[in-house]
Amino acid sequence: MNATNSSLDDNKDSQAQGLWLGLDTGGTYTDAVLLGRGQRVIASAKALTTPWNLAIGIGNAIRAVLGLLPTGASREDVSLVSMSTTLATNAVVENRFSPVCTLVIGFDEAMVERSGLLRHGSGGIVVRVPGGHVATGEESAPLDEAAVTRAVIEHEASVEAFAVAANFSVRNPAHELRARKIIRALSPKPVTCAHELSSKLDAPRRALNAALNARLTPQISHLIEALSRVLSNESIQAPLMIVKGDGSLMRAEIALEYPVETILSGPAASVVGAGFLTGLTDFVVSDMGGTTTDIAIVSGGQPVISDEGALVGVWRTMVEAVDVRTSGLGGDSETRFDRQLRLRVGPRKAMPLSLLAQTFPATLPQLRSIAELDRPPDHATQFAFRNPDRALPTHLSTLERRVWDALGVEPRHVSTVVRSSAGLDALHRLADAGLTTLAAFTPSDAMHVLGKQHDWCCAAAECGARILATEERNALAAHAAASPREICERIHEHVVRESGRLLLAAVLSADPGIEAQARGWGALGDRLIDEVIAGRRFSQLLNATLDLTRPLIAIGAPAAAYYPEVARRLGARLSIPAHAEVCNAVGAVAGVVSQTVEILVNQPTFNVFRVHDPAGNQDYEDSAPAVEHARRVSRDLALAAARRAGAADPHVETRVSEKLAHSGAGADYLAEAVARSVATGRPLLGHIGAPHLG
Repeated sequence: MNATNSSLDDNKDSQAQGLWLGLDTGGTYTDAVLLGRGQRVIASAKALTTPWNLAIGIGNAIRAVLGLLPTGASREDVSLVSMSTTLATNAVVENRFSPVCTLVIGFDEAMVERSGLLRHGSGGIVVRVPGGHVATGEESAPLDEAAVTRAVIEHEASVEAFAVAANFSVRNPAHELRARKIIRALSPKPVTCAHELSSKLDAPRRALNAALNARLTPQISHLIEALSRVLSNESIQAPLMIVKGDGSLMRAEIALEYPVETILSGPAASVVGAGFLTGLTDFVVSDMGGTTTDIAIVSGGQPVISDEGALVGVWRTMVEAVDVRTSGLGGDSETRFDRQLRLRVGPRKAMPLSLLAQTFPATLPQLRSIAELDRPPDHATQFAFRNPDRALPTHLSTLERRVWDALGVEPRHVSTVVRSSAGLDALHRLADAGLTTLAAFTPSDAMHVLGKQHDWCCAAAECGARILATEERNALAAHAAASPREICERIHEHVVRESGRLLLAAVLSADPGIEAQARGWGALGDRLIDEVIAGRRFSQLLNATLDLTRPLIAIGAPAAAYYPEVARRLGARLSIPAHAEVCNAVGAVAGVVSQTVEILVNQPTFNVFRVHDPAGNQDYEDSAPAVEHARRVSRDLALAAARRAGAADPHVETRVSEKLAHSGAGADYLAEAVARSVATGRPLLGHIGAPHLG
């Protein structure tokens, strides 16, 4: 466990105002910070993340940071707790879901097929129910309540949650609401309604979004329950908030209902934290963690939001999220030579050998023995072990079960566990499912060898570098191997170049037509970027440079080892702020509560202006009262949603966008209007006890 302390000059003022506790679960570390009334970091601490049970690592980080409380302060002074979490994102990426039943109302077979609900491992059980509405909000067919009842009775015992999605429910949610009422009368299990997650058209995508939300509900519930127990044990009774994918906050109770909104929670927190720590409002932020590098652009203090929703793995949600470029390049990315002897870093994450030997000291003699061999075994730098407290799933293949049986809770060299590429693939699948942990040489190990990192066992890192050098020597039939330091310097250079490429791809994507296509930027563009990133001259007669016009904020524990050189080559003004290594935890507690509500006005028939009010559609003969109705409803609902999400005193801004149509008489008339209200406020502070999870 690591712990660091940052002093605060005016401790008394901080204590009088209360303390805020921010938490973030990363691929390697779980971070915790204490802020004095949100103005300054008082203390920060790290604990190793425990992927098989995130609450263990979170509890260790909380206890570590509470041990650094300034004189005169106590844990009773904590008036707000907020966490960013990778739980939902990782579950989607790894396809680890709870079983659910999705009721699709008014869908035909083609709509179900297009939704992706039938894709392997996607939506669980799917039941078509007659009903639904048309685009104007009228019923297309009555809801078959008996079919809803039959579906619940048949499937309730085999699922952990329900999802309901009706055709055109954003124009009239009556059938979704009625189906939810029927389900709740028959089952205590959670129910997700699609219209509450997105107001956009496209019923099949809304159905998938609802199914994803339902499948994440039990997992986020387990995490919040465990975290609540940790806070209770530590005598902290402050409100608990969770970071959403757009960087705003919501009460833990709301996260239990809408866990899909926490997808990309971690990258969103990094954006908020970067702005908070630097005071900048226009910047590019690169968050390099143990597992990934996440890059986002911020303009006017607001991150660019993806219009299409968060894209994670093969899944596209309909929930607003920060537009983040994510790549599997991190300090703990597996590093190896491929069959063409090209150095590869990532995208798979591995436990660094230096951390492995620190955690399991018996592995160091094994590494030393392998490093002495002239012909190391296959997968020479790789070890694997079972994660504790993980029950073996029943759906494992014969090969996966055989690999599992060959593993233990103590690390074993991979060559003793698998005998073929198929066996290695099976081991990777077990790791992706959170059942096992893989260890290998990583950039973090290289930094230990180069003296730029000192957290773990340097001797194990040096053994790993020697093994890689021997493998390269044998493959090249060379007389002498590169030194461990030379291998690690090449790894450092590789990470610098790849980080530069990722950064360029992210910033150029802001200019339509310039972003990289499937094959890059063309011959000239690729040559320019390759040479500039490599720090070489573009041509004999032409010099070329690239200059990033906005400041570059680099955060995350590994950032200081790579980004000074990345920034130099790209002409960027670099900022690595104090507390950059815990920036996500800072962002988790520095954000605000924000809720958005949109109300549509359209014309189902000429000169009938319909307001699609969730409480019931209303028609007007004139457009002005219809738009005013929509404005008022969106404003009231946004304020109510913000208060429910935990805002203490929200303020609201409303904007109406109109689409005009041209009539034959030469006059324009209102075809459609959308009243969009955004209510924003700081979280409610105090001591209100643990979240209600019933």
